[in-house]
Amino acid sequence: MPEKNESVWAKSIPVKEQLHVIWTLIKMAKPFRAMFIWALSIGAAFALLQAAAPRVISYYMTNYLHQTTSVPLQITISFAVLVAVIRILQAITDALNAYYFSVAGEYALEDIRVRVFKKLHTLGMRFFDQVPAGSLVTRVNNDTASLADFWRFFMELTFAVMSMIGAYIGMWTVDVKATLLMLVVVPFIVASIIAYQRFSSSLFRHMRERLSALNAKIAESITGIDVIQEFYQEDRFKKEFSRINGEYFNARFKMVKADALLLEPMIDMLLGGATVLILWYFGELSMHTVVAAGVIYAFTTYLNNIFGPLENIMSLFSPFQEGLVSGYRILGILADETYSPAQNTNAQGDITDGKIEFKHVNFSYDGQHQILKDLTFTANPGETIALVGHTGSGKSSTINTLMRFYEFQSGEILIDGQDIRDVSMKNLRQKMGLVLQEPFMFFGDVASNIRMYDDSISDARVREAAEFVGANTFIEKLDNQYRAKVQEGGSGFSAGEKQLISFARTIVQDPKILILDEATANVDTETETLIQKSLKKMRENRTTIAIAHRLSTIKDANLILVLDEGRVVERGTHESLLAQRGRYYDLYRLQGANDAIVE
Repeated sequence: MPEKNESVWAKSIPVKEQLHVIWTLIKMAKPFRAMFIWALSIGAAFALLQAAAPRVISYYMTNYLHQTTSVPLQITISFAVLVAVIRILQAITDALNAYYFSVAGEYALEDIRVRVFKKLHTLGMRFFDQVPAGSLVTRVNNDTASLADFWRFFMELTFAVMSMIGAYIGMWTVDVKATLLMLVVVPFIVASIIAYQRFSSSLFRHMRERLSALNAKIAESITGIDVIQEFYQEDRFKKEFSRINGEYFNARFKMVKADALLLEPMIDMLLGGATVLILWYFGELSMHTVVAAGVIYAFTTYLNNIFGPLENIMSLFSPFQEGLVSGYRILGILADETYSPAQNTNAQGDITDGKIEFKHVNFSYDGQHQILKDLTFTANPGETIALVGHTGSGKSSTINTLMRFYEFQSGEILIDGQDIRDVSMKNLRQKMGLVLQEPFMFFGDVASNIRMYDDSISDARVREAAEFVGANTFIEKLDNQYRAKVQEGGSGFSAGEKQLISFARTIVQDPKILILDEATANVDTETETLIQKSLKKMRENRTTIAIAHRLSTIKDANLILVLDEGRVVERGTHESLLAQRGRYYDLYRLQGANDAIVE
């Protein structure tokens, strides 16, 4: 992904990729093409009306105002009414064109945002290991919102093209030779657009890169405010922020100067050149024949109809560039194929007893560095298998392969005698309960966090699960009890309380297999006693795989596996491993010297 090494804003997207992004975004808006077609049709009608008004006024000036006698009032009123009707229809078509284009654009944005959100939920853990969560939030929310400028640019572009075509048609009906002469300005218009786009895009990319750095510094300062204050680093962060903010200001200032010096002056210069050219032509023509004032009026008005929308297009180049880069980032997610491991075709297997078998399993995250090496063990129904070892020994990788978060390269993982790939993913998730070291709580209430928004789980089952793990002791003391509000992340709840709620969340599903990822690592000793009681009840009649942080918590395990660099170096019960006086014995003694809870 581009942001791993360099900000995507700092990179110039090749023209070929830009065209690919544009075409792909247009194709993604296909479900709403009827609205876009309506908008284009109405825009065409507006362009014709815009071309008709100067032609009508020119005809009136040429055929009536030059007369020495006064123009009959009826004729004047008729032309006034006709022009008024044209202007009213222009206003209506302009409003309808903007409405349909904007509505179609909003529907397209909503559709893309939903597509990205759904896509993220199909990607595997490997993807989320590589891409920061903040970057994904930006893509789902901000980047999709930036596409509004992308569609606005296309609306203004189609409007400008139609206005230009309408203006040239109007000029053609007035004077063919003068119209052909005005075609001379078209290459200059195209050249000015290309020049401004290239120059402004470079400045805009630099500005967005500085904005990304500014946002990153703000996020870092807010997230780490306690550390900043603890080490008295406020002044240093203020200076760094001022420097980055100054760089962002300078980048924006360059953009403002570029628009001020190039945008309107360039359009005015082109308009002025075209006006001088047309006046020169009619001036030469007047030497040989009479040139009606209405003709001069029509051509100067048509020139404004050409260059007015052109200025709007060029002013949207910078936002269009933002939308283009945002589209590039969004399509990067939609094209990503870092999917979760797939089950076998027609996988209908179920988990009934909970027997787990690892047979010579080898696993690597990157395909080069082996993490699990010939891992073999069996967990019979109802048994507890504990995984012990230093950081990086392969404990979490064992859980990741068992939960099908990652695909293992060779060997077999069997559940109840069947290949884990033959078990349906639905049954795999329902019958395997995972309790993490740091449980996450969602915005809502306590009950919804236990049932995980599964409306099929009754309030009675929620209360039973909470009582089973002992979470009811503090839940029933809360205001509104199970309806007590929960903020995102569970702020206001202690680590132990959040862990007990996560236990209830697991138990309410009644899994056959329980997976504990250092479930007591972040709680105090007193809370751990309560949690250990809950864990003991949870493990009854369930096959349990437990990553052990404190060895005192797995003394009653049926089998303890000591892992080192992905291999099982020792296996046995707590007593037998101590008797061996090997790796486990050393770990136990090390904890015994530093952790009073071991004995």
